[in-house]
Amino acid sequence: MRLTDASVAIRPRTAWEAIDLGVLLARRHLGLLLTSWLLVTLPLFALLSALLWQYPSIAVLLFWWLKPAWERLPLHILSRALFGDTPTLKEALKALPRLLKPQLLASLTWRRLSPTRSFDLPVLQLEGLAGEARSKRLVVLGQRHAGSAAWLTVLGLLLEMLLWAGLVTLGYLLVPQQLQIEWSWQALIDAGSGEQLWLEHLSNLAYVLVLAFWEPIYVACGFTLYLNRRTDLEAWDVELTFRRLRQRLLGSAYALLLACATLTLLLPGSNALAAETPSSCPLPFDDPMGPQTARLLNQPLTSQQAQDGIEKLLDSPPFANRETVTGWRFGEEKKSEEPSEEDIKSFIDMLEHVAKLFGLWSKLDVLALILEVLLWAGLALLLALLIWRYRDWLSTFAGRLGLPQRRVREMPSQLFGLEIAPESLPDDIAGEAERLWNEHPREALGLLYRALLSRLLHDFRLPLKGSHTEGEVLRLVEQLQRDELSRFSHALTGHWQNLAYGHRLPPESLKRGLCEGWRRLFAQGASA
Repeated sequence: MRLTDASVAIRPRTAWEAIDLGVLLARRHLGLLLTSWLLVTLPLFALLSALLWQYPSIAVLLFWWLKPAWERLPLHILSRALFGDTPTLKEALKALPRLLKPQLLASLTWRRLSPTRSFDLPVLQLEGLAGEARSKRLVVLGQRHAGSAAWLTVLGLLLEMLLWAGLVTLGYLLVPQQLQIEWSWQALIDAGSGEQLWLEHLSNLAYVLVLAFWEPIYVACGFTLYLNRRTDLEAWDVELTFRRLRQRLLGSAYALLLACATLTLLLPGSNALAAETPSSCPLPFDDPMGPQTARLLNQPLTSQQAQDGIEKLLDSPPFANRETVTGWRFGEEKKSEEPSEEDIKSFIDMLEHVAKLFGLWSKLDVLALILEVLLWAGLALLLALLIWRYRDWLSTFAGRLGLPQRRVREMPSQLFGLEIAPESLPDDIAGEAERLWNEHPREALGLLYRALLSRLLHDFRLPLKGSHTEGEVLRLVEQLQRDELSRFSHALTGHWQNLAYGHRLPPESLKRGLCEGWRRLFAQGASA
């Protein structure tokens, strides 16, 4: 790609100027673009219509879905024509199979509905990028023109619908009036009966012709947006300027070199130059007429008088303004003039006149009241936000001052005569219960029940009191809505009641079930 061969001016443009350039570029090669598009798409449309004659809507939908595949041909033509290598129709059609190979499946599936399709296509086709490299490149290129490319797609869709409706309307207007009178409108509308399918296929043909006109322009606009973004990133305009400057300087250098050579031949010999050159020149400090020597002594205005006049003029205003400043001040402070009483009175009279003119004078009291309420409400809201923002600091400050604070509920250390403080329980509750079960089953079951009460009190924050019974504790556990915990509590409480009040020892098989249930509910080794 040689930038000097570009057929358009390479310079930074706005997004809409770049789109306008795309329209002009497509118009310049409209014949080749339109012919190549029709030769490729019309046979495909005819084939789809023949295969799906009973389903014209599906035929046109498939044709519309395949648009990204045919958009590669206009881009190939425009990218070569831009740099003076416009392909022939035969060359363009011959290159189409090669253009369809790279990433066709992606273009027709997850990238099909991309709003920046025309802007992304040059990265795929001209730069040949794929995967992560393509994504990173699109991120860089899309920082400025991605929005314009999306709007181009939206406006293009609306333009397609508008042109299609206009073409269908034009076809209807060309129908002779006598034929319109003889038409059976009920039969024409009832196209689903299969008798009037040719009308739908004719409407589809109008849409295909609209695409043949618009799609090359759409591709050209996306291509010029891409070129404009690369011009911004890679400074193509600066590069072209330097190339033109180098060419101009090279031409001037040849002419200058030729002139110097000619001048050298015309100069006299070195001996003649040596004869004309004086042997020596006086040094500056030996010159009797130095720069400080008085001159023009025989004139009405001597050099000394002129110097004195210049210094006197420079020492007087407006060239010299001397000012004695005493005291401190910052910069060039200016005292603002306070308004006089007449100015204040005239301003108030003007406000009264305007209020009376618009009938607002009677409503000023209401307005003032509304403003006052809003200001007080804003102040209250600000204070509430400050208190909420610094609530932790305020609570700490109130505690230090001894102000009344909310009483913290004290945790009971005993329930039902059982010690439930966390420090009175071992770390591994289930393991300790298994160790005690064989020799001291009462202590093992009591340990599990004490640990359960401690967990309910400290971990689940149940408001347990010394006056509660076992049944009341179970009802509080049910309010937690934890099924597994409720079942375990009912089982353990029942066996504990049998042992505490009925003196019935738990069976040996109960040891494994209760200990495994404890481990499922609470982490093994965690302290109560």
